[in-house]
This record gives sequence, structure tokens and C-alpha cells, in this order.
Amino acid sequence: MQTDLATNGVATLTHWGVIRARGADAARFLHGQLTNDMLALDRERALLAGFCSAKGRLQASFLVWQGEADEILLACSADVLAPTLKRLSMFVLRAQCKLSDASAELPLHGLAGAAASTLLGDAAVWQRRDTAAGTLIRLPDSQGMKRALLAGGVPVDAPLLSLDTWRWLELGSGVPTIEAATVEQFVPQMINLELVGGVDFKKGCYPGQEVVARSQYRGTLKRRMFLFDVVAVASAGQEIFHSADPGQPAGLVANAAPSPEEGSRLLAEVKLAALDSGTLHLGSAEGPPLTRRELPYTVPFEGSAAA
Repeated sequence: MQTDLATNGVATLTHWGVIRARGADAARFLHGQLTNDMLALDRERALLAGFCSAKGRLQASFLVWQGEADEILLACSADVLAPTLKRLSMFVLRAQCKLSDASAELPLHGLAGAAASTLLGDAAVWQRRDTAAGTLIRLPDSQGMKRALLAGGVPVDAPLLSLDTWRWLELGSGVPTIEAATVEQFVPQMINLELVGGVDFKKGCYPGQEVVARSQYRGTLKRRMFLFDVVAVASAGQEIFHSADPGQPAGLVANAAPSPEEGSRLLAEVKLAALDSGTLHLGSAEGPPLTRRELPYTVPFEGSAAA
């Protein structure tokens, strides 16, 4: 392979891992634990989903797809995999479902640009395909380029793409990932999980379901996630402050990655009121200012900052 620093190629996704759920009750068990409809999962498409605490706070987020017979695979941030596997396993009880860490057996790779387009063809977003190279799932576009997840293989004719570049593209798609630094910090809507298809409000109960539903239907949501650039090093879990209120944080970084040119790109949850005036800063009210960028979808909220 030839190294290519442009946004075209294949990256090894060492920041993700895979949980395997196998057994006759795998789909039904996960349906009762996650925010999306696992009974609607089929071999044609993947789904996003979250795993919440009883208080409706996200403990993990997943990209979910079917594997072999009676097998469901869940990709998540590698740094939450072990505790998430432990928590989920506590609820299996008598269900015919065995949970395990499949990361070593199923390496994940991200494809972007021409490398993705070649294999994807006319596949729609979240469509799942079995290919000679492995299971292929089309991810949302970023920077006008197609992206895909490849599980279990890697195309040998694609140039190498750095993980930092892939993560920068990942943020541009507006799809958040729960990391260790943000466990139990967000209700799903605070990081737009329902806007990217990760929450089904018509399915049955799951941990935290009442809190998530109340946030959706009672109009109590006062925080949302937006895309920002900052001329500084940023990381998940860092606090964000408003220029007019230095005494308390106005938001929290959900995900961050180095930008190709300078500084960092980040997805951050912020108070909606903080977008109406003043400026947002990383770390403190005197910290580097954030520059808001456009997300690839509309975030619904009232106020002059709506976009």
C-alpha cells in the first residue's frame, strides 16, 4: 500500500471495537436494552443505537449489523467496550444470548473517497453488503465524500489513510460516539442521536426510555450538539464556556480530532441559549474560541442561532 495523506483511502479503526451477541434470543435481548428497534434489523441495513442508564444517560453508542445466523455485531468506542460488555451481560439472565468481545476476530477499517465509492456503488446510507473483502456498510458522507465501514477485511489496492484524518471526517458526518470520557453525560437527544436515526420512539421499553421520551415530547431539551473548529488541541470530555458566564460550563466536548491544517474539529453539546450571543471557548471563558461549522443535517431549536 502507498501512503496518501489526502482524504481518500483506508484507515485501520483502532479506536473502535466489536461486541458479538450470539444466540436465538440475541435480537430480542438487545431490543430490550437499546434505543433502536433491533427486531427490525436485517441483512440489508445497519442501525445506530444507544445503551442508556436508568436515568436515560448514554453509557455507549453502537453501529449494529447482522453477522452470521443468530449473530448481531455492535461496533463501539474501544475504550467503553469492556465495561459495556460487563453491564449488558448482567441483563442476559435466561435469554439464549451470549455476549463476547469480537474485536480481534473482526478488524474494522474505514474507507473514504474513491476507495469507498469503488466498493459501495449505489448503496444507500446504512446499507449493508457482503463483499469478498468483508461486510461493507455505507456510512453518512463527510466533506462531500462517500465513506464506508469494512468489517473483517481490507481492500489491498487502497492507499493508507491516517486515523486522525478518518476521525476528522467522522466528526464532519455529525454522527456522535460515546467515549469513556463522556459515559453517562448525555441524554440521546443532547448529542442528536435521534436526528441521525439512533432512537426509535415507537419501540418498547428499554433502560431510560421514559426519560428519553419525556425529553422528546415535553419540550424540555435545552442542549444540543453542534460542530466546531478550534485552534487548539481538544479532547472528549473537555468543558466549554460562554464569554458572558465564566463561572459555569456551557457545554461538553463529545468527540474531537486533529484538523488537517491546524487545531481540532469537535462535536460538542452546548446550551442552546449560549448560541444566541457572545462566544464559546474551550476549557475556560478565556480559552481559545470555537468557530461553529455547518452540520449535514438540521438541528431543530428555537432562537436566533437556529440553522
